[in-house]
Amino acid sequence: MPRPKSKSELIELSQENFKKLMTYINDLSTDLQHQEFPAGTMNRNIRDVLAHLHHWHTMILQWYDVGMKGEKPDMPAKGYTWKTTPELNRWIFNHYDATTLDEAKSLLFESYQQVQKIISKHSNEELFEKKRYKWTGSTSMGSYFVSATSSHYDWALKLIKKAFK
Repeated sequence: MPRPKSKSELIELSQENFKKLMTYINDLSTDLQHQEFPAGTMNRNIRDVLAHLHHWHTMILQWYDVGMKGEKPDMPAKGYTWKTTPELNRWIFNHYDATTLDEAKSLLFESYQQVQKIISKHSNEELFEKKRYKWTGSTSMGSYFVSATSSHYDWALKLIKKAFK
């Protein structure tokens, strides 16, 4: 399915891609789930990837909370710009270094549910009308949710599969 352009497509693809990702991971042996990826990627294992996804969920939840109050959220995060996203991702990687795989799975599932609740409570227009909310700038709120959900889950699954080829 191409990039979602409606609430129903966003819900469908985000849930579908999350399920594909988690099913793929859970179908791997415990050893493979903990195996280090080949050199060359910042995220060194499945735990790193899941913690990364979780943290991006928490960031969009924060943007949403701040933005819907009429305030301007720090996007992508305080002290970072979209151009310095690689540095932010390095910070995320280091921040979750002591997190276990089981903790990362739990954190991700919890933040996934929170994001799904927000998506579900908005109309198609609220999600996909560009410039509707000041905090989203020239884009739509849905665009941010697509990036933090369906597109990000697809990236994660491809990264993990590539690591095990």
